[in-house]
Amino acid sequence: MEIGDTKEIIDNFMMEKAEHTRKLYTRMRLWELPDQYVAEPLDVSSGSCLAVNRDGSMALIDEVPHCTTVRVPRIQTIYGVVGIVKLLAGSYLVVITERECVGSFLGHPIYKVLSLKVFSCDRSAKNSWDDKKKMESEFYSLLKVAEKTPGLYFSYNVNITLSTQRLNYLGEESSRLPLWRQAEPRFLWNNFMLEPLVDNKLDPYILPILQGSFQNFQAAIGKDIIDVTLIARRCTRRNGTRMWRRGADADGYVANFVESEQIIQLKGHTASFVQVRGSIPLIWDQIVDLSYKPMFEILKSENAPRVAERHFLDLRKKYGNILAIDLVNTRGDEGRLSEKFATSVQNILNNDMRYFHFDFHKICGHVHFERLNILYDQIEDFLIKNRYYMLNDKGEKVETQIGIVRTNCVDCLDRTNVTQSMIGRKMLEFQLQRLGLFDADESISTHPNFDDCFKILWADHGDDISIQYSGTPALKGDFVRFGRRTIRGILKDGWNALLRYYLNNFVDGTKQDSIDLVHGHYIVSFNRDMAPNLKKGGIEAIAPFPVVLGLILMGIFFSLLSLLRVRNDYWQLPLSLFWATSSILTIQYVRANCRAFCNRPQLHKPTR
Repeated sequence: MEIGDTKEIIDNFMMEKAEHTRKLYTRMRLWELPDQYVAEPLDVSSGSCLAVNRDGSMALIDEVPHCTTVRVPRIQTIYGVVGIVKLLAGSYLVVITERECVGSFLGHPIYKVLSLKVFSCDRSAKNSWDDKKKMESEFYSLLKVAEKTPGLYFSYNVNITLSTQRLNYLGEESSRLPLWRQAEPRFLWNNFMLEPLVDNKLDPYILPILQGSFQNFQAAIGKDIIDVTLIARRCTRRNGTRMWRRGADADGYVANFVESEQIIQLKGHTASFVQVRGSIPLIWDQIVDLSYKPMFEILKSENAPRVAERHFLDLRKKYGNILAIDLVNTRGDEGRLSEKFATSVQNILNNDMRYFHFDFHKICGHVHFERLNILYDQIEDFLIKNRYYMLNDKGEKVETQIGIVRTNCVDCLDRTNVTQSMIGRKMLEFQLQRLGLFDADESISTHPNFDDCFKILWADHGDDISIQYSGTPALKGDFVRFGRRTIRGILKDGWNALLRYYLNNFVDGTKQDSIDLVHGHYIVSFNRDMAPNLKKGGIEAIAPFPVVLGLILMGIFFSLLSLLRVRNDYWQLPLSLFWATSSILTIQYVRANCRAFCNRPQLHKPTR
């Protein structure tokens, strides 16, 4: 045997070994035994089982142990191990119990999580003293909230936390690593929960999960089939709900930061374009007080330039040149934020870092979103200069994206999604012209079927991101979906706006605590108590908010009813005043005691 042949055999063996170690189990049987949980792989003929003991410790074992008790062990099929969360009395195993294939990314299937389930590994809390048992129960209830986390996606074969451009920049050696080691930590939703599995080197069970959105469609243009995919990747550094996570932290990480990548595949070519959104990079807040639009408060104003500089320095390192588009109003609270934003970035503006303000509501109003062409004319030179990423039919790089558009409004949901869809449309037209599918004067709108699919793609994308941050689909979604504002869309926006108000005040506090717990922003410690439950007094001690709201609406109803009868009975006037005064006093009382009624987050955030 030649030396070259021996080397080739060794290389092939090492590649097979590396492939085996990075392979993830796609289907497992979970055994619930008296002293442990055992995940048994079903998609391989021989594979080690994962045993999770009742104390939270883990190990690989050769086979499922025989059960010596009379009770028959419960079993169920699972599709991935999300991770382990340690609370006061023990550990909890989080697994995927239902999944759905929603498409493919660069030829590999992508799955959406339909159902998560939390299993308690340690029952010692039942024998704990009352206070500890109560605290454990509170924490466990937050994990149950996390079971309903929307927009979770994963793949067993490809790293979906990296853009197409960054994936192709991975060296051959890096691409052979397990998926969790390739993953971008910012976009790894279960990063904290995977730590125990990583510590125990359980690579075949370490499944990276992304929160965001995955949409795609295929369409025919002439005889050519084009595949279009849109992926949203949500950052976990400052994750949370709409009113409870605003602005930036001291390190420059912003709330609702999302990377959106639009990918096309056509005749063997692949092209992608990436843009991002994120909250205004200042330390600011919006304290929920039962008012419809709570006032904005800029905190640590003197640190604003440093926070903004840190944020944009991080973006420059990751994406290259930056064009920051600010869509907020120039008046009121939004105007103060926008002015502070513009002032804070003045010292870092240059040819590679640009800031552009576009008053969306003033220019476009609520129906004339076609006026976004005014914005496009102002930023077209940046888009052309910074390009997109493209591979030819031989897999060779022919274009590189060297800059990014960063868009924000206040929530970075509604105005932002309308604007990003417009930019995505323009860049897709550039790419299709480059590939010879479109003539110079041809556009997406000249192909109605393709145009409809593209609109739906971005509308669903915006809805997914909005649901994760605000709890409702995006506003202004009818323009993205149909290309125009509709009466039905406006009425739907009104309903969703009211629903956001309810969720912000009475639901999102608990949801925020759940997010902080599963992401490790709050570390459970017996010596660090949860914030004490607020003592209620007065009306809130005996009546929950829905009852109080019912009393207010009843007062308004009887007040109006009495007014209608004043013409026939003048005594109805003081009765109407009585009901109106009762409603006003109740409203004022609720406003003054809003902390007792609002569902505020209760967990403090210790430093990790």
